[in-house]
Amino acid sequence: MRIGIDLGGTKIEVIALADGGDTLLRKRILTPQGDYTATLQAIHDLIRSVEAELKSQGTVGIGIPGAESLANGLIKNANSTCLIGRPLRADLQSLLHREIRLANDANCFALSEAIDGSGQGAEIVFGVILGTGVGGGIVVNGRILNGANAIAGEWGHNPLPLPVSHDLPLPACYCGRHGCIEAYLSGPALSRDHFQQTGLTLSPEAIDQAASAGNGDCEATLRRYENRLGRALASVINLIDPQVIVLGGGLSHLQRLYRNLPECCGPHVFSDVFNTQFRPPQHGDSSGVRGAAWLWN
Repeated sequence: MRIGIDLGGTKIEVIALADGGDTLLRKRILTPQGDYTATLQAIHDLIRSVEAELKSQGTVGIGIPGAESLANGLIKNANSTCLIGRPLRADLQSLLHREIRLANDANCFALSEAIDGSGQGAEIVFGVILGTGVGGGIVVNGRILNGANAIAGEWGHNPLPLPVSHDLPLPACYCGRHGCIEAYLSGPALSRDHFQQTGLTLSPEAIDQAASAGNGDCEATLRRYENRLGRALASVINLIDPQVIVLGGGLSHLQRLYRNLPECCGPHVFSDVFNTQFRPPQHGDSSGVRGAAWLWN
């Protein structure tokens, strides 16, 4: 049995998978806010409750909103700031008395979709998170590509390629830089762009609904978004040339992206053909936690 944990800023989700990938159990609890010790205890208690209910001990993989430093094993780049600088894996191993595998949540998403989801059978899968933030993970032949600095796939903190007039001035990013892809392509960034152009505050879902009903301003906002997303993903395609890009996060529900992205990416891809496929996640909101379980594949 494989147990996966998705440690989010607002929720902690657990899943138990049978060896073949069937879901045995899935539940979630609220994440203790800003309390590292309470978060450790919540994960411990959740795993123990799953094993007691299923009367079996499992391997444990955990997806986190950050990465483990290769230099000292401490958590870095986490938007759940109480994790930063903490030896999360070592502390959990001490609590649970077993080896823990840990990975970035976007890597877990990509792994899930590559193993038995929308990217199954592809040599290279790029998993994209378009939500509150922008992240990514790379899976090659069924294995996560971590990289020399444990940041492979972190395209969200590259600068947006080829900025044009409506991309200026370069927006500030929480990382301290300006013009990051995340500052243009997250859900809040889409709403902010619409507000800057129209003075109206709308959610991405409301913008999409209004555009479908013929609202020209909302259509223009989504076209700007798609143009930026196309340029940003083209740079990824030129580097790793994935067969499949799976979109995750809240904005992956915008069905128009799957129709329009090939046209937006194509002119910026250094090739005479464009074969990369854009697909929605087969496992939806379960992909991250499933991928954490598959860390023991």
